[in-house]
Amino acid sequence: MAGAAATMGTDPVTLADLLRVASAPGFDRWREQVRRTGGCSDPIHLSGMAVTHDARTGEVLYSYSTENEPGGRLRVTCGNRRASRCPSCAWTYAGDAYHLIRAGLTGDPRMGVPDRVRVHPGVFATLTAPSFGPVHNRPETGRCRCRCRCRCGAVHGDDVPELGTGLDPDAYDYAGAVLWNNHAGELWRRFTIYLRREIAARAGITQSELREVCRISFGKVAEFQKRGAIHFHAIVRLDGPAGPDDTPPDWASTALLGGAIRAAAARVCVPVSASGDVPARVLRWGAQVDVRAIGTDGQELTEQAVAAYVAKYATKAAESTGTVDHRVGELSELDKRPELPDHTRRLIQACHALDGHYPDRKLWAWAHMLGFRGHFLTKSRHYSSTFAERRQVRADFRARQERREKGLPEDLDDAEGSTLVLAHWAYAGHGHSPGESWLAASIARDIRQNRETAREELPALLDLEGTPE
Repeated sequence: MAGAAATMGTDPVTLADLLRVASAPGFDRWREQVRRTGGCSDPIHLSGMAVTHDARTGEVLYSYSTENEPGGRLRVTCGNRRASRCPSCAWTYAGDAYHLIRAGLTGDPRMGVPDRVRVHPGVFATLTAPSFGPVHNRPETGRCRCRCRCRCGAVHGDDVPELGTGLDPDAYDYAGAVLWNNHAGELWRRFTIYLRREIAARAGITQSELREVCRISFGKVAEFQKRGAIHFHAIVRLDGPAGPDDTPPDWASTALLGGAIRAAAARVCVPVSASGDVPARVLRWGAQVDVRAIGTDGQELTEQAVAAYVAKYATKAAESTGTVDHRVGELSELDKRPELPDHTRRLIQACHALDGHYPDRKLWAWAHMLGFRGHFLTKSRHYSSTFAERRQVRADFRARQERREKGLPEDLDDAEGSTLVLAHWAYAGHGHSPGESWLAASIARDIRQNRETAREELPALLDLEGTPE
């Protein structure tokens, strides 16, 4: 406990609560609950019961009640994908994202994607926002990627707070920036429409004929730049008409796909009408459209690197801009946050100022996201598996574990009606006390370290197993 006190510093409230939790009856069971949630930072508390019957005989196979649990509650994961809210659940989400994206690149029969998809034409494309005014940056030049001076005359370091902020804040188009973020989802939707048109034109066929011979699949993630503008990273793949199980036509190539992406991005526009003193605008993608082949000979961009990159940003939001991670109730709340960067503050204020002009866009409701209201990770239906299927795999695995622990047959099939579960659950709160939070974070770190150690040791174990005696 002395080591814990040293780790926590001199926080007497946390230390006192930690001692209370550790000495309370049922501490071991509480710790087991938290471990089962992976050390979730904000678990959901449930109270209730569940009884499992044999559907044919009516025999009670197993019964459970929270009455004997610590505090009369069962703790389950919050499931939040954002690392700023719950690192543990976000880590699980990132793992699912990695496997979903990688399956669409390399194939994984366990996830319904055949191995042949690896040879289908595919690229990693980045679509960015246009300029809303010059910002402090770290420009690169030449193959050596030397850092040049910013327009302000300085050579900025990696983590200086000026990066991404306007050189002249009074001239920066904050209204245009938040409106662009707000319409980014529509820009992407129109991009996918134009992309199909461009591919059909380059193949010399009509769009109707394209649907008969080729399907476009994608998975994309949104990322906030330092300046507070959204851009999208997308894996775009060409399949046959039936999806990944089908061979794409002979004319489908990486070069054709890359050219179609650049042309489609240049054509997309979303008009925004004038309102009061706010002028009309036409929103477009930025001129910087990067398209790179994945996993082909001589390419440094591997399938694993792309999947890891997408998974990393799937758990982030606008943290890089220093914004708040929850909805802002009143504009006056910003006055209570002196640490909020001025650039981010102005973006949030622009959302407030424009909300009355475009009430259907819900700019103020999404001011904490600087106007962006889309999903951070999306994919087309045929790209690969789904998050729901990944969660179901884990749920089935845990159900088999619990049945084994309870002495029940592991092959009980609820879908066939062999069992009947009668349950009643009620919400009983969420979160941890200060001491519980410290212990949960410690448990989460231990679980993650153990998994990372096991992952690092796995290749060595496989090599040993494959070595002849």
